[in-house]
Amino acid sequence: MKIFLSYIVYLNIIYFEYHINQPCTVDTVKIAILGGGLTGITLAKLYQELGNEVVVLEKNPKYGGLCQSRTEQGFTFDIGGSHIIFSKDTEVLDFMHRALGENREMRQRNTKIFHRGKYIKYPFENGLHELDVDECFFCLNEFIRTLLAVERGETPPPENFREWMFYTFGKGIAELYLLPYNEKIWKYPASQMSCHWVEDRIPRPPIEDIIKSAIGIETEGYTHQIQFAYPRTGGIETLVRAIARPIEGCIRTNFCVSSIRRQNSTFFISNGEEELSADRVISTIPLQTLLPCLAEVPILVQKACDALKYNSLYCVFLGVREVIPTFSWVYIPDQKTGLFNRISFPYTYSPRVTPQDHSSILVEITFKEGDEVDHLTREELLTHVINSLLDIGVLQKRESVVYAMVERQKFAYVIYDLSYQENITRIRDFCKSRQIGLVGRFAQFEYLNMDGCIRNAINFVREHPCG
Repeated sequence: MKIFLSYIVYLNIIYFEYHINQPCTVDTVKIAILGGGLTGITLAKLYQELGNEVVVLEKNPKYGGLCQSRTEQGFTFDIGGSHIIFSKDTEVLDFMHRALGENREMRQRNTKIFHRGKYIKYPFENGLHELDVDECFFCLNEFIRTLLAVERGETPPPENFREWMFYTFGKGIAELYLLPYNEKIWKYPASQMSCHWVEDRIPRPPIEDIIKSAIGIETEGYTHQIQFAYPRTGGIETLVRAIARPIEGCIRTNFCVSSIRRQNSTFFISNGEEELSADRVISTIPLQTLLPCLAEVPILVQKACDALKYNSLYCVFLGVREVIPTFSWVYIPDQKTGLFNRISFPYTYSPRVTPQDHSSILVEITFKEGDEVDHLTREELLTHVINSLLDIGVLQKRESVVYAMVERQKFAYVIYDLSYQENITRIRDFCKSRQIGLVGRFAQFEYLNMDGCIRNAINFVREHPCG
């Protein structure tokens, strides 16, 4: 019996190894994946490993989505904002590390919050002793008062994001950092945002850590992020390209989907000039792009989609030739400091992303389409950023900037307003009724990091192994 079982296991291994090495022409289920970003590429790789025939349809000349990188004049920047590789999810982290192989640098986080002219340790609650004495006491006292009130049942559970910040961290940390930073990045009142998305994402810190932090004993928060990886060469795009390597022949770029119709059990996908057929459609593109491709979308579903809120992003890339801070990244909660909410220093991630004796800065500015930031010209954005960096001492000399570029991303951050759950449920139910799968940040309309996108792709394939 044992010999028989061993033989069956052996046959299964041979079968699996055979199929994962087959090209994309396997005559099985054909799956069309809309969007060639990290999620779409991961889905395609996983489905191909199971023996499914897949095609990835990407509207742009290059695949990669928000995980593309730009290399010019020896400087490499990630066009969708600063990306690093970390995760609590060991399976996903191993997936990313294996994809990169030897093209990987490991770094220790050195992150700060720029608060009233000081660089405070991140997370804020782990750097309380670096605040002025009265601010430190304010944060410590309010954290303890709030914790006691919650434990006694004197404080009701939070009903919005603003209340959650005060309920979890107390008035001091909320007012000095969390509230101003979050309203700056989201461009939306925290009192009108849902808190469902953050309750499991950011836990209440242990009171022991808060007390230690206040008196100067070293503590660390978000420990899964203390060490992170980054590609040695090529920027974050090399992660997507490494995942895509076995299925690159299945990726169609410059294919902008304009219509999707279903006849019997077959989907027909058109770009206006060419029509492809598929047994299954999985969308990783924004819902705002997907719905116009479908016929007879109910009015309530369209209204729900129109009501979804998101932020766009400007990334300003600066290559400099001078000594600048060696931080990993810095959060900027104060409005007066500059329009940007985060400054990253990619040259600290890898020595191969800048020319020798140069450094690099990536500045992120969120905005809403049509607001005053959206109307700034490239030159106005660069002038504002450089002047602001000079004001806070990140740059010493304007002439040290030897490279400057601006990238704009329409879809960057999902905003969870109070109507979000009702609206997204209606849209998801509709797409499910049309048998269209939704996976990824703007297809699911969830605030997913890279590891979350990969995890959702893995889960989706496991739940639907044949598409």
